[in-house]
Amino acid sequence: MTASTICRTTTAKSRMAAVGAIAVAGTLLLTACGDQTKSGSDTGGSSSAAKGPLFDKLPKEIQSKGVVKVGSDIAYAPVEFKDKNGAIAGIDPDIAAALGKQLGVKFAFENATFDTLVTGLRAKRYDIAMSAMTDTKDRQNGVEDGKKVGEGVDFVDYFTAGVSIYTPKGKDQGIKTWADLCGKKIVVQRGSVSDDLAKKQATECPAGKKLTIESFDNDQQAQTRLRGGGGDAGSSDSPIAAYAVKTSGGGNDFQLVGEPVEAAPYGIAVSKGNKQLSSALQEAMNAIIKNGEYGKVLAKWGAESGAVTEATLNGGS
Repeated sequence: MTASTICRTTTAKSRMAAVGAIAVAGTLLLTACGDQTKSGSDTGGSSSAAKGPLFDKLPKEIQSKGVVKVGSDIAYAPVEFKDKNGAIAGIDPDIAAALGKQLGVKFAFENATFDTLVTGLRAKRYDIAMSAMTDTKDRQNGVEDGKKVGEGVDFVDYFTAGVSIYTPKGKDQGIKTWADLCGKKIVVQRGSVSDDLAKKQATECPAGKKLTIESFDNDQQAQTRLRGGGGDAGSSDSPIAAYAVKTSGGGNDFQLVGEPVEAAPYGIAVSKGNKQLSSALQEAMNAIIKNGEYGKVLAKWGAESGAVTEATLNGGS
């Protein structure tokens, strides 16, 4: 997803990237402000945090701690979510576990609202943010809503996704494109690329056909609102929308409409001043791509279409 920076995808906005409808099998799964709660679940590395082949690449502080603290909005299945037993699950936690083997440390996920993750990095609450966050130039440069708000972050890009629109099943009201939303109401997650795209579309709607936007702290709340009849459509990153359509109400609640837009990379966000950590994560990501663990994670969650062949730094536009 994408923290408020006009970009979960539109050229520079989105927690997502056009991956097409991803079939997801099985149960899937920033700043001192905002509701912050620890997940109590660590993923990655062994329980003893035994040294991995890339341990020496990490900053000394993280070597000493044996832990990488991860800020994440753990309500975005199948990328990260809590399963029926309350355990953290999904694509990101599984990739983090594989990275932990290479780096010889644990990845400890802490739950937070998506729009506070980058500020959490600035406040050094987390070492990284890993939360289906779209890599955009605005985020890299610390720009939100056209205004400079901080130094920005670096991204280690590891997946590609797009942005999709979905409606109540059997009630698409002719919605196929973003322009079709004029005169209607959309529900989205606050600070996401979907939120940014909706705001942009609202400025383009003709007089008398206002696009109403209702935003929520997380995507699950937006889905609940739409399920209860509180909107005409919802929007999320393409993997998340596809998963919601497949699983909500046994597949009877929602339907995808139109095609995904704004394909863009997901990236692990790291503070600008922590180049050593960014480099270590990039090397570890490329290692698990090469050894096949990365591919196994994506196959587990039915997300192979978003795979990359190489982890890059700041590849978003």
